[in-house]
Amino acid sequence: MIAVLGECVADGFTDRRPADAAGGLSLRVLPGGGPANTAVALARLGTPTRFLGRISGDVFGGLFREHLAVSGVDLSACVEAGEPSTLAVAALDRHGQAEYTFYAEGTADWQWTPYELGVPGEGGDRLGAAGCLHTGSLALVRQPGGAAIEEFARAAAEHATISIDPNVRPSLASRDDYQVERWCEWTDILKLSGDDLGFLLPGVPMGRACDTWHAAGARLVVITRGAAGALVSLDGERADVPAPKVEVVDTVGAGDSFTAGLLHHLGAKGLLGGRLDALDLATAVEAAAFAARVSALTCSVAGANPPWADQLAEPAER
Repeated sequence: MIAVLGECVADGFTDRRPADAAGGLSLRVLPGGGPANTAVALARLGTPTRFLGRISGDVFGGLFREHLAVSGVDLSACVEAGEPSTLAVAALDRHGQAEYTFYAEGTADWQWTPYELGVPGEGGDRLGAAGCLHTGSLALVRQPGGAAIEEFARAAAEHATISIDPNVRPSLASRDDYQVERWCEWTDILKLSGDDLGFLLPGVPMGRACDTWHAAGARLVVITRGAAGALVSLDGERADVPAPKVEVVDTVGAGDSFTAGLLHHLGAKGLLGGRLDALDLATAVEAAAFAARVSALTCSVAGANPPWADQLAEPAER
């Protein structure tokens, strides 16, 4: 089992229709949020997945619960939160890349307490029997919950493989909020995008950034680069992984699906549950290539709608 800890976000997509007497702007809302997207993608691939989220009782919270449950995600570790859901309004550019305006003050996702999370490895904690914990994104940097999540993940590292995706959002958090080197002290897998790298370490080459994070403690670093594929770095050994060709509708949720594909493949190989001691570069590249296929299929449809396992049966075109 893989546990995913983080936020659910209501992704609103604007649709400005021809002017009429009333005018205005329509908004189509889809379930999103990086960690929730990853949990959905993992479950659809066939990995038993537990989601640790604070889900509001509002209309968006109902949307999240239905979407996660229908995809097969275990919601038993979620908190029923009294605060409202987080809303993000997305604008898509001509390449299908989304830019978000967030409505996130005082919302449910950032209010975790140590009491709510419990202590991993002891009775009553929300990690349960999961052999891997994935977290990151805004929930790890927004306070007051971010500090509780970091404490929980650090403790979970004694029992489980830890995966982090910073998934930076400059409009809601500063560079100083993303303490990636500190997180690497208890993280085994660090996955991030080229844009994340440019924000976190501007001007630093990818190889040097990987070496910095390896030195801090992360064994596996994967940097996704969109259509250019991904760089895989395992303890300083590196390889490039190409991206499958795909007709892009939008890139919403693509990075989250990549993370799910990577973790699913490593889990299927029996490599999760410890410090990745049995992982070699060839297997890491194989996992990243599978993850790239999952991500590509997500890009071929609108919104964060990751594929099911049977959709990966046919080989991808390269």
